Amino acid sequence: MRAHIQLGGPIVVLWDNLNTHLAAGLKRYEAEHDWLTTIRLPAYAPDLNPVEAVWSLVRRATANTAFDTPDDLDRKLRRELRRIQLRPHLIDGCLTATGLAINPPTPP
Repeated sequence: MRAHIQLGGPIVVLWDNLNTHLAAGLKRYEAEHDWLTTIRLPAYAPDLNPVEAVWSLVRRATANTAFDTPDDLDRKLRRELRRIQLRPHLIDGCLTATGLAINPPTPP
């Protein structure tokens, strides 16, 4: 809901079939909010999940790094995620790698 408020527009969420994502309460929440669209991935389909490509980019940036403290790791992860966020071509590449087309919901 926070993303919807910040962006002021519809939100599309890609979910795997983790049991908590299939809960009745989440389905009900989705049905009650026309700005929310969920796309459920097959049970095991990391190649269809663009987040897997994002984490791959983060793993490359942190490979062979020894962190002194959990805070150091946290800072590095946040920095890498921010770097990706500021480079839309990287995000586009993660989506393109899935071979899926993202079509915005049609207004009623």
